[in-house]
Amino acid sequence: MILIDGKKIAAELREELKQEVAELKTKYNKVPGLTVILIGDMAPSQIYVRNKEKSANEVGLKSEVIRYPDTVEEKTILEKIEELNNDENISGILVQLPLPKHIDKQKVIETIIPSKDVDGFHPMNVGNLSSGYESSVPCTPLGCYLMIKKIEPNLSGKKAVVVGRSNLNGKPMTQLLLKENCTVTITHSRTKDLKAECLEADIIVAAVGIPELVKGDWVKKDAIVIDVGINKTENGLVGDVAFDEVSKVAKALTPVPGGVGPMTIACLLKNTIDCFKRSQK
Repeated sequence: MILIDGKKIAAELREELKQEVAELKTKYNKVPGLTVILIGDMAPSQIYVRNKEKSANEVGLKSEVIRYPDTVEEKTILEKIEELNNDENISGILVQLPLPKHIDKQKVIETIIPSKDVDGFHPMNVGNLSSGYESSVPCTPLGCYLMIKKIEPNLSGKKAVVVGRSNLNGKPMTQLLLKENCTVTITHSRTKDLKAECLEADIIVAAVGIPELVKGDWVKKDAIVIDVGINKTENGLVGDVAFDEVSKVAKALTPVPGGVGPMTIACLLKNTIDCFKRSQK
């Protein structure tokens, strides 16, 4: 079985991006800029933003984090986004989720102009992705897609099952696989026989947030399995896939942690650079 090493693949991608930023700097005499807005002091968000900042600096991006207390008014955030929309030194804007209850997430997402939406959450980017047009793609599914392509460059005709239908992962993942000419089934909590669906799949992407849901006898021999889940349990962090069981049958499998996570941040940097390149056209 191939253990899909997200850290290693992300490091390779960052190295490519570093070279690309150097070339862009020579060509345009400026580098892509990423601004992250962080509201409140939730520990996971703090760690995640710190990692983003470190990775951005590593590849040569201009990176800035704007911090607000969780009592900040929604109006203040929307005004700051508008200001960043109009700043031509900023290629990408990201508002770290989750947000405090009094701030409307959808309003925040829709205020970021689509050309600077590095998360790929703006309805315009969602529509462009599903229509097969150029768009920013949400970072986690993009990372999953790049890992799958490392294992199997030609996905045409493969049967893929996506477990979970969230706007964050399940739906964009489906669009990326469709683009590669896969036959894709989206499954979810109301799916009648989830095990039977998974057993048909050449590729399984599990992104549902249920610890070790996908068992060894759910996976056919030589399937590629991508585990997006990260669940805290008494036994530490586990994914949505029963790793020990599935590793005995799968052709390739991502670990948790160290699989999808590192790729998410690397893909955020890739999206920032892509937004910059589109803005220079």
